[in-house]
Amino acid sequence: MGTTKNAQKQAKAELDDKLTLAQPNREILEELAIACAKSPSPDNTFQYAFCLSKSSEPSELRYAVTILDGLVKEGYEHQVDCMYGAACALYLLGEYDKARLRTENILRSHPESRLARELHLASIESKEERDRRKMREAAIGGVSAAAAVGVAAGIASILLSKR
Repeated sequence: MGTTKNAQKQAKAELDDKLTLAQPNREILEELAIACAKSPSPDNTFQYAFCLSKSSEPSELRYAVTILDGLVKEGYEHQVDCMYGAACALYLLGEYDKARLRTENILRSHPESRLARELHLASIESKEERDRRKMREAAIGGVSAAAAVGVAAGIASILLSKR
């Protein structure tokens, strides 16, 4: 189990670095949007949407998922790449369960996909990390509440004993 956890943590760290480096700048996005508008084609649409799937803007990430899902439904020839791009966007949006499901779908038909495997492990690790953080916050909140009740009870007993 320790080996799997380490692999998940390493995959997450590496993927986060890759996605940070892959963030497109405004100039590239504008060029691709113009190319897509001037010459609409599935390939131009895919290039634009795939680039958007690495954005740091949540609205652009959601738009990328919508476009890439549409290409898959239309039978675009590079469906696995569309699914991977959508999974990346979902991962960046913090929707780790949805990203994991997308990568599992890719891995069912393409078990050799290293990129899908990395994203799958990173999605699992990110979800677990978020769950651990929530548990810690809940525990701290519970301890704080218990301490506040204890302090209030102590003050009340002091005030009652002085009467």
